Amino acid sequence: MSNHKDNFLYNGKKKFNAHPFHLVDPSPWPFFISMALFVLTLGIVLFFHTFKHGFLIVIFGLIFLISTMIIWWRDVIREATFRGQHTLKVTEGLRLGVVLFIISEVMFFCFILLGIFSLKPSAVNRNWRGLAT
Repeated sequence: MSNHKDNFLYNGKKKFNAHPFHLVDPSPWPFFISMALFVLTLGIVLFFHTFKHGFLIVIFGLIFLISTMIIWWRDVIREATFRGQHTLKVTEGLRLGVVLFIISEVMFFCFILLGIFSLKPSAVNRNWRGLAT
């Protein structure tokens, strides 16, 4: 016997889902994001090398990137709300993923600062630690 939360409407047809996870459909947005990042990077390099229209390429890359991000998130919101593909298990997984990402970024930042502070000169002999002569 299936739970009513496992059934959802997809393109007007009822579809049975035997597991609580969301298998994503193929999406063109990662390709467009990579192209936008390439255009943005190219524009920044050309701007730093004083190319005549480098700043315009940077602006175009930013507009391309932001618009692609907005459209991609619109699709994710539609999957979650209108299609009902984000079950309780999926939302728990998304929350856990965000929490683990934030924890990893905090740990990375702490270890970068620890590395920087452990390399500062010693107050006694003004030599770098580990490079004493």
